[in-house]
Amino acid sequence: MSKLSGIEIFAQVAETRSFSETAKQLGVSSSAVGKSIARLEARLSAQLFYRSTRSITLTTEGAQYLERCRRILAEVENAELELMESHRAPQGQLKISLPFVDVIVLPLVSGFMQRYPDIQLDIDMTDRMVDIIEEGFDAVIRTGTPIDSRLKSRFLGGYQRAIVAAPAYLEKRDTPQHAAELAQHTCLLHKYPSTGRIEQWTGDIEASELPAALVCNTNRVIIDATLKGLGIACLPEYQVRQYLIEGKLEQILKGQSAAENGYWALWPVSKHVTPKLRAFIDYLVEYFNENPLSA
Repeated sequence: MSKLSGIEIFAQVAETRSFSETAKQLGVSSSAVGKSIARLEARLSAQLFYRSTRSITLTTEGAQYLERCRRILAEVENAELELMESHRAPQGQLKISLPFVDVIVLPLVSGFMQRYPDIQLDIDMTDRMVDIIEEGFDAVIRTGTPIDSRLKSRFLGGYQRAIVAAPAYLEKRDTPQHAAELAQHTCLLHKYPSTGRIEQWTGDIEASELPAALVCNTNRVIIDATLKGLGIACLPEYQVRQYLIEGKLEQILKGQSAAENGYWALWPVSKHVTPKLRAFIDYLVEYFNENPLSA
């Protein structure tokens, strides 16, 4: 019996806690299962199970070995799936989460659907930091540097932020010439959905020192309030670019907005990269390369 077969039997016994149940599931005899475990223990010079007439439980060494074995078996399964699916066109349902950014999401979704008509998209539109694994997402797009070790990531593109206000607001108030003068203005602030922390505007004044007329976790509300002359905001430049061109907003304190931010594609480390998931990730990279957010 091969080493891989021995590992499979061991992992199945660890799951069922029964030689007879494992034998039934694998279509072999109970004695064959017992002999396989005995050979494995002899080869490793370690006891993997505590056995009694009523139960089978893992030893400490057995639990450690099981963790490694599961990773090995998962890699083998993934390799087989990739080979079987490599000749198939991407298809099936893809559950993804996208931010509330119309200028990105609308053309991205429609373009992907046109290219891959056999993939059905299940889209969750939200700015909150979803739990990708617990909520069963195949992939998400989010801002900020990834810090979750359970996730793989791919950088898609960066963008600058601009401090802006409507002409109607600036007609009523002196246009600030220095960051410190923002403390005398009405500010519309963005907070990160994942942490609730207020987004920093410049390195010259703390976000907590800005007088907040509005704090919101989505830029759509902040943009609307800014256009109506209700205050000053610091927003992604690509989201307000057209309003700046049309003169509906004016950029102030140029060169003093916070550092560049960026978008990332995230998906579970444990997730088998199926053709549909690979197609989506590759399409995101292509889309952001052809449609850069920075002017």
